[in-house]
Amino acid sequence: MNSALAILAKPWDLAARIGNALSWLPPTVARLTVGLVFFQSGWGKLHDLTKVTDYFMELGLPAPAFQATLASTTEFVCGSLLLMGLATRFAAVPLMITMTVALRTALWSQIDSLGSLFGLAEFLYIALLLWLSTSGAGPLSLDWLIERARQRGMEPTALLHRASSAV
Repeated sequence: MNSALAILAKPWDLAARIGNALSWLPPTVARLTVGLVFFQSGWGKLHDLTKVTDYFMELGLPAPAFQATLASTTEFVCGSLLLMGLATRFAAVPLMITMTVALRTALWSQIDSLGSLFGLAEFLYIALLLWLSTSGAGPLSLDWLIERARQRGMEPTALLHRASSAV
């Protein structure tokens, strides 16, 4: 039994070391992927609010013009924040709400089981956003730089000044 554990220990340890070395990658890929999707979606909607408003009227949403503007702006602004890795934990929340509303209004008729729910891109976005909101943006983000400066007792503005003078 011990020899079997010894045989498994080396690849197990190697996998753990590789995983630890690449721990920056999952939050970065998740943040950039979801951020780009929402940034582009919000940008497109903001440039055709009439079409979005008409669609929201078809869905029977109250105040469709306001809702179209709110959803489009939320996607654009929060998507931008995710791309920068700035206020990631906060930016994820309005996007989760937006996707929940989309599931409940536009996609509800397509959901007849957990499998159909889990297969929708909007639900997958919610899952990624939930992970980002609890785990954070990762080390390749402005959030990480700000937190690091905060731990050192620096003001975030001093950090930004330092970064801009280095360029």
